[in-house]
Amino acid sequence: MARLESLLAWGGIKRDVLFLVLSGLALAASIFDLLPLPFDPAWVAIVLCGIPILLEAFIGLVTAFDIKADLLVSIALVASVCIGEDFAAGEVAFIMQLGALLEELTVARARAGIEKLVKLTPRTARRITAAGEEIIPAQQVRVGDLLRVLPGETVPVDGVVRAGQTAIDQAVMTGESLPVDKGPGDPVSSGTVNQFGSFDMTAEKVGEDSSIQRMIRLVQSADAGKAKIVGLADRWATWIVVIALSAAALTWLFTGEIIRAVTILVVFCPCALVLATPTAIMAAIGNATRRGFLVREGDALERLALVGRAAFDKTGTLTQGVPRVTRIISCHPQWPEDKLFAAAAGAEERSEHPLGKAVVRYCKERGLAIPEATDFRMRPGRGVEAWVNGAHLLAGNAALLEEAGVPLTPAAEQAARTCQEEGCTVIYLASGGAVAGLLALADTLRADAAETVARVRQAGVEPVLLTGDHENAARHIAAQLGITQVQAGCLPEDKLDWISRSQAEGVPVCMVGDGVNDAPALKKAMVGIAMGGVGSDIAVDAADIALVSDDISQLPHLLGLARRMMTTIKVNLTFSMALNFAAIALAITGVLNPVVGALVHNAGSVAVIVNSALLLAWRRK
Repeated sequence: MARLESLLAWGGIKRDVLFLVLSGLALAASIFDLLPLPFDPAWVAIVLCGIPILLEAFIGLVTAFDIKADLLVSIALVASVCIGEDFAAGEVAFIMQLGALLEELTVARARAGIEKLVKLTPRTARRITAAGEEIIPAQQVRVGDLLRVLPGETVPVDGVVRAGQTAIDQAVMTGESLPVDKGPGDPVSSGTVNQFGSFDMTAEKVGEDSSIQRMIRLVQSADAGKAKIVGLADRWATWIVVIALSAAALTWLFTGEIIRAVTILVVFCPCALVLATPTAIMAAIGNATRRGFLVREGDALERLALVGRAAFDKTGTLTQGVPRVTRIISCHPQWPEDKLFAAAAGAEERSEHPLGKAVVRYCKERGLAIPEATDFRMRPGRGVEAWVNGAHLLAGNAALLEEAGVPLTPAAEQAARTCQEEGCTVIYLASGGAVAGLLALADTLRADAAETVARVRQAGVEPVLLTGDHENAARHIAAQLGITQVQAGCLPEDKLDWISRSQAEGVPVCMVGDGVNDAPALKKAMVGIAMGGVGSDIAVDAADIALVSDDISQLPHLLGLARRMMTTIKVNLTFSMALNFAAIALAITGVLNPVVGALVHNAGSVAVIVNSALLLAWRRK
């Protein structure tokens, strides 16, 4: 359906372009008398461009008493035709159709984000019964059912682990890149992915109550609740119509010359007013595109100029989204740091765990030789063990050491506590029944993240950190970035609630994120900006703007561009209204006739387009 709507919209744009080309040629033939036709060629423009305007104005007025700029245009068209000023009528219709086309081009194609989110919904589940294991549709799972989830499978419903140890990739719900160890009694959510060990679980929330279904509903409700900006020409249409009709009626009444009244209607046609906004938006979008932004909603930049807070997701947005070894701590004299780290890399080389891969990657970056490991064994939810250089090595969490009967020394406990307070994940290393040391891993900041946050604040927008990570990690990252407002441990609905509260307080929010879990917040925010490179397709589809290059250092430029665009729009509007009132005064005194009046207000439209075009080269100081 979304693709069909997109094709229809594109077909409409091609039709409008064809009508404009034909109408422009017809108007040229009319003014220069190029074709020996039995009728004025301007009628081509009246029919192709004018009739759709008349129909839309009539339908809006009759069905909803909706007074838009089209109504005044329709009156001017009819009045011009009635007194035989066909060129004036055709020229007005042509300019209005051009404005409508520009507005259409700023509207993004239909988005299919919700459909992609639905595809994440698990299709099947493994149910354990007295008769054995059976595979059933996920919709048939009932509360209390015993389910089994194998490595690589998606958790079908929300529930609690009953048996087994594993690590779960929860990025779809929390956005965090590191898997979370799970064991008996731990909760698991639908849509998350089982990475290593198999486990049995009891279903607790099924069907529409499951986490992934709640997220789909959040995205839908957030999109429905986002108000669209009404065009300024339509917002002022009632007053424009009243002023124009009153001026025309009074002029006809006191002068008795209907041509002056029609001239007033022609010159007061809001062509420049209609072009003021879409031309500026198109130029600003062109500028943003060169900076790596894909503007997917026509009015996104208008809304961006209003935001007072910028809410940043952490992982993949402000950080690299990949864990790195940040510290190597030796707790035993027989294990100096380089020897300890190389042995850890040897033990982790066969591991599929993201933390193990990070250890091996960093060891290679440091140019250390990785020793061969034997008797490797994966311990799901705990870590790994192997023989390296003749020594038996354990590498994993505290639970792994506890099961092996290895006590933690006070020094190791203190070092681990310090690392965890900084938001790091700790890998404990033990050999020969004693703690050998530990490794601290963390998601590292993008090189330009701190400077970008500072420039966002300088632009008058308060940065806020919204993350699914735990409090310590969030506070540590925020301190490095200079962010004072932090919301940690956020699920998708928590981010959505925070944005709703902020906007209810009268502070519009710009949300910057990259994960599936950010989709509801990206929809709900005044403007959603997704990381187009590392971000998920669903996040990009939910956003108004996609940062194709993932270069967040360009975000301050975008904020400045949006405000500059609004200044340009206001200048365009002021100029067009001033020109219209001046032309009315000349029309009342009889200085302008309908044809000259049409050319005057056409010149105003050209001036608006030229002023808007200056945005193409605008650069933030």
